[in-house]
Amino acid sequence: MLYLNDYIQHLTFERGLSTLTCKNYTRDIQLLASLAESTPLERVTNLQVRRFIATLHGRGLGAKSIARALSAWRGFYDYLIQHKGFTQNPVTGLRAPKSAKMLPQALSVDQAVKFVDIQGDGVLEQRDHAIAELFYSSGLRLAELVNLDIDMLDFSEGTVTVTGKGNKTRIVPLGSHAGDAIQHWLQQRALIKIDNKTPKALFITQQGRRITPRAVQYRMKTWAIKQGINTDMHPHLLRHSFATHVLQSSQDLRAVQEMLGHANISTTQVYTHLDFQHLAKIYDVAHPRAKKKT
Repeated sequence: MLYLNDYIQHLTFERGLSTLTCKNYTRDIQLLASLAESTPLERVTNLQVRRFIATLHGRGLGAKSIARALSAWRGFYDYLIQHKGFTQNPVTGLRAPKSAKMLPQALSVDQAVKFVDIQGDGVLEQRDHAIAELFYSSGLRLAELVNLDIDMLDFSEGTVTVTGKGNKTRIVPLGSHAGDAIQHWLQQRALIKIDNKTPKALFITQQGRRITPRAVQYRMKTWAIKQGINTDMHPHLLRHSFATHVLQSSQDLRAVQEMLGHANISTTQVYTHLDFQHLAKIYDVAHPRAKKKT
């Protein structure tokens, strides 16, 4: 597609966006081209983009996915206006259909502790125990965890240096249980022949390669069944649980924002709603006049 490669190069080298983000932009802009069919990009109109939105909505694409696509298209056209002589941005002023806000699910404290308490002396058990503990200890995203290198850990300080969205780096606490689990895993890791391409990768497979996000997702679902956790387990659920439990204990929204690596505190504020649900349940049970008698 004309101009797409130039734009991705611009995002990578001038704006410093991550490989994953650039892949998402590429996919969304290719989607625009397929919807436009034979219409050249410079002739796509605002009305046509509105039809594209309706088409995607009709295909069952969610509001968040449509909003992400619109953002990618809008940024692409802004680039074309600035660098390629285009005169209009047909995406300006358009928004995705609104959808009901869904609160992130979170495990209870007891469920979280039960899940991460993975037992066993084997390579996989030790590795998966360290992964689960680290997710819950530090609230990492899946991509952040699989991309960790050993030298990003500071056991003496109890911290992990993480590269998150937009290649932004932050330092998050490393809990004592997670630190111990990782230390045990590193003893097992030392016995594995390491792939020369990723010699410093913290979490690797039995073949010595950096573990993939899909493998982590599969292992977490497998352990949820083994640990008797009756929920659709995924790595982000542990991140949600981390945020919810820290906020319930500390009431420090800014600190949770920093640890999660959220650019805007409005993103973190969703966890205040979860905390209110928790408080409301306590109120309903404990207060003598919380509910009408039946």
